[in-house]
Amino acid sequence: MAEPDERLFFLLQRAAHQLRLAADRRLQAAAGISTAQLGALFAVQDAPGLTQRDLARTLGLRESAVTGLVTRLTSADLVVREPHPDEHRAVVLRLSAGGEAALRAAQPAIDAFNAELRAVLGDASFVQTSAALSRLVSAPEAQGSN
Repeated sequence: MAEPDERLFFLLQRAAHQLRLAADRRLQAAAGISTAQLGALFAVQDAPGLTQRDLARTLGLRESAVTGLVTRLTSADLVVREPHPDEHRAVVLRLSAGGEAALRAAQPAIDAFNAELRAVLGDASFVQTSAALSRLVSAPEAQGSN
């Protein structure tokens, strides 16, 4: 039996690309959204009233990229921009009824995708992988400066 490939970063990149393509197709069919939009909707759902700067930090994106993403989300009536209560130049984000509906519509596709990953990895490895990836995402080195 061949030794497993230990080029972890390379394997993560390839797996992420393949999974993103598959998830994008499923989310588009189920809810009319992309994985990038799903991530933003989850972030807004988890922290209603966050600013675009907060969203950029949460998603690990440049503020300029988030500006375009938020514009697309508001144009699609998934997110609403509201004046910030304390900063006159800032806006806060919240889910619209359309955003809430998109998340509900996406949930069966998310559940199916997770079930397939669980079947490939096994229950214990699924939980361990999820925990390890969460630690990587939270690590200061992973956040860097955009």
